[in-house]
Parts: sequence; C-alpha cells; structure tokens
Amino acid sequence: MIKHLLSYPGTFGLDLDHPSTTVLRREILRQKQFLRSVYKDWYYFFKENCPDIPGKVLEIGSGAGFLDELIPELIRSDISFLEFNNAVINACHLPFQADSLRAILMVNVFHHIPDVTSFLHEAGRCIVPGGTILLIEPWNTSWSKLIYKYLHHEPFLPDAIEWALEQVGPLSGGNDALPWIVFSRDRQRFCEEFQDWKIELIRPFCPFRYLLSGGMSLRSLAPHWSYSFWYWLENQMDPVINQWGMFAQIIIRKV
Repeated sequence: MIKHLLSYPGTFGLDLDHPSTTVLRREILRQKQFLRSVYKDWYYFFKENCPDIPGKVLEIGSGAGFLDELIPELIRSDISFLEFNNAVINACHLPFQADSLRAILMVNVFHHIPDVTSFLHEAGRCIVPGGTILLIEPWNTSWSKLIYKYLHHEPFLPDAIEWALEQVGPLSGGNDALPWIVFSRDRQRFCEEFQDWKIELIRPFCPFRYLLSGGMSLRSLAPHWSYSFWYWLENQMDPVINQWGMFAQIIIRKV
C-alpha cells in the first residue's frame, strides 16, 4: 500500500522489460526536475572524462536518458528497439570494428549485463588504446547495502561467486553488487584477466540525491529548489563517502 501511494503516476505494476516502460520513463525524466538534475550531473562526469582522441562514442543502455544533449555525436543504443535511439545493440556482441570507439558510456547498465566477461573482451576489441569505459553504477557501502537490500526491487548479492547473471529480462534481471564485485572485491582477477585495461578511478558518491529524487518509479521526496543544498551536503561528505556512497563513478582505460 505504501509503495502504491508513493509510486509516480502511471508507473505502478509496469513490466520493466517492455519497451513502453522505457518510453514512459523518458517522459518522467523530463517531468521530474530533481531527477533530471541528478542525471545532468552524472552526464557531466561523462562529458568531462570522455577522451579527446579519434573514435566514436557509444552509450549502451541509453534507455530514457538524454546524454546526447551534452555529447551530440553520441551513438545511443539499447537492447530493445526504441525510436529515439540510433541502434539496437547487445553489449556482449558489439557490432563495431576493432579500435573504432574512443569511449563506451553506461549509467546503471553494467549490473544488468548477463556476461560481463564477454562485454569486457568486446570492449577491449572495439576501443582504441587510450580510450575508456565510463560507468555510473550502484556500489556496495555500509549505507547503500541497507537501501539495496530492503528498499530496492533489484537483487543485491555481494556474496555472488560468479560474475555471470541468470538470464532473465534486460531490466528485471541483474545484481546491483556486480560492479563492486568485479572492480573491487575481485579486482586482482580483473587485472589478471584484462591486462589491457587499467582501473583509473573508483569514486563512491551520491548517497542521498537519487533517493530523494524518487528515481523513475516513485514521487520526488524533495523539491527541486533544494537540489543545490543536497549537492553541497554530499560534497561535504568526502571524508566518509566510502561508507555512504550509493553509486560509484568508474573510469577504466585501455592501455
């Protein structure tokens, strides 16, 4: 009953894997100004860290987003056909020539990829030396594990042994702890298996803003005019952000 009351109008009970849900979320992201500001800050991280070298820029899982407003040359893609994207792409089988991309960008997508080993090999084939994978993903901290375990609909399995995920739907399946598993818990394995890649940055951040925005499914819990305050507050938390961040900014560079 509480979840139903807090649900953003028109979102309760939707099939997460149906393309019509993404179409609705695209409209929601334009209506909810607090949430849009969160995404805009996330996108600036991509824009500022996208390498200035030859090659195309690919976003995997563009979904309802608007990253192309900041990076106009962006190739928007998704696992399903959506009329506002440029391509239908499976992250484990990238339809690009070797050394043709300078960056792959993803927001909350890596933890849905069923075979991240295949994706990382494909990215290594397609991305030019000096190019990057830029991610914003859920992260495992003392604070976030409470949220992801008890208040979020997606699985959060930090003890999972394997990197591979059970094949379910593209959005309903996943493991919110997968980015932390691959790049932190199993970092040595990653470095041994993917020697062409260097983990350049892992920065936990954003402990409150996304929660307060209500995300794509819930009503905003804070007015948009308060956004700058919450942004300021989170910046003051740098000394303890490793315990409080809900997400992480991740940069992986091909050497």
